[in-house]
Order: sequence, then C-alpha cells, then structure tokens
Amino acid sequence: MALGEKGRMGEGQTVLPGIIAGATILLGLPLGRLRSPAPGTRVGLNAVAVGILIFLLWDVLSHAFEPVDTALGAVHDGSGGLGPVFGYGVLFLLGLAVGFGSLIAYEHWLGRADSGVSGEGDHGAARPARRGGGPGAMAATDTPTRATPWSPARRLALLIAVGIGLHNFGEGLAIGGSAATGEIGLAVLLVIGFALHNGTEGFGIVAPLAAAEDRPGWGFLLLMGLIGGGPTVLGTIVGHQFTSDTLSVLFLTLAAGSILYVVLQLIGLTSRGGHRNALYLGVFAGLAIGFVTDMIVTAGGA
Repeated sequence: MALGEKGRMGEGQTVLPGIIAGATILLGLPLGRLRSPAPGTRVGLNAVAVGILIFLLWDVLSHAFEPVDTALGAVHDGSGGLGPVFGYGVLFLLGLAVGFGSLIAYEHWLGRADSGVSGEGDHGAARPARRGGGPGAMAATDTPTRATPWSPARRLALLIAVGIGLHNFGEGLAIGGSAATGEIGLAVLLVIGFALHNGTEGFGIVAPLAAAEDRPGWGFLLLMGLIGGGPTVLGTIVGHQFTSDTLSVLFLTLAAGSILYVVLQLIGLTSRGGHRNALYLGVFAGLAIGFVTDMIVTAGGA
C-alpha cells in the first residue's frame, strides 16, 4: 500500500510492523560484550545511556500528558468539563508513582534480602551487610549474593529493559491504532521512527554491563531484547483491537516512572567514576542522539 492510502490492515498484517519496530532494539545489545573498556570509556558509555534515557523520559511524559492537555483545552473553550481533566490527571500521577515507587520498593527488598544472607556463612561468621539504598546504590561494581544471583549491573540492565518495554508497549498501541483506523501512511512512519529509537535503546540497556566489564552471554542479551522490544508487538496487537487513551496514559506513565528511577541510578553510578568531561559529553551525546532521531521522524511527517 502507498503512504496515505486508506484501508484497515488485518491483525496479521499489523503484527509484522510491530516486530520490525521492536526488533531493532537488538542492534545495540552486542555492545554489552565489550572487553575491558578504559575507565573513561566506561563513564562515557553510561553517560550516553543517561542522555538517551533522559530523552526517552521527556518523550514518554510529553505523550502521556497529551490527553490531560486536550481535556484542559476542552475546558478552556467550553466544550468539556473538569471530569476528564481530573481523571486523566490522577491516572497520570498514579502511573508515575507506581512505576517509580515499585522500583524503589524492589531496591529496598534487595537490601533486605542481601542483609538476610549477609550474616550467614561458615561457622556463623558474619559478612558485611549491603549498604543502604539511594541513587547509584545498585552499583555495577557490587557482587552477586545468594539472594540475588545476578550481578548488580545485570539487575540494572533488567530494570532498564523493563522501563523501555513499558514505553515500547505504548509505541505499539500507536502503531496498532493507526493501522486499525486505516492511517497506513502514519503507521509506516511510526514504525520507521520507533525502529530508529529502539536501535538506540538497546545500547541504553547494556551500557551498565559494558561499564562494569560484565560480559553477558548471548542468551542474556536476547532475553533483554525480548523484554525491551517484545512489548512493541504486544502493544500493536492490543492497539489494533481497540484504542484507549486511558491505557496509553497508564503504560506511558509506568514507563516514565521506571525510566526516572534508572536515570537516578545511572547518574549516581556514573558520577562516582570521575572523568567529568566524559560524563558531560556522554550525556549531551545521548540527548542529541534521541532528539536527532526524533527530528528525522517528525521531518518525515509522523
């Protein structure tokens, strides 16, 4: 079909664009297997990931707030009441709080679990307890425990993948909704744009691993790709069946809260590594990558 041509796509036809948009997250994942990067490179890798995630945070929040903004506009011109403003506003803040708060609770649970095994050992010998929480507490240089066998760098990569996956579910909703309503041209442009974005998101997931010299196996990387990119396909299927501003706001704000938590973790981790110039340049580079890809999509008409 040509761009702009009307005609509702079938569900099977809609799944393929979702797969294409989500699969490009795999492109950046092999960077997680870098061997022994220099300290400045480690800081730079994490800093670029921070920049990309800050862009994603802005992007997610701006899209999640659109229904609130639309409802406020309706109140202003007299075509709507305060009910939708209140409903969407509460949902916006609730999703943000749950996305952010659930990962804080997870961090505290890790602290309790690790403390629970820190006193165990041969002949009851005590081991030092895990340090308290806070930004950067899940440092990539910590070691795994029996309660949490994955290294902190891998746990942080998982949290990034979860946050990005929630975000990509919202992207899938947009693709599926456009295809279902016959906006094929818009759906194609969305697929191209989201594919570009997802290519950078894969790097954001594995940057903590490369910085910590934690070389994961291909199975782990594929799992992270599935968690981060798979929801794009699921969102495409759901969006093809029905469109819902409520569902979109919920998933986007859950993603925003998760991404906010991860950004704070990475900033705390990266700021302790010295090499301030690499930190500043990396964050700027990550932001630039995010906005340049967004400009390309916008210039294309999406």
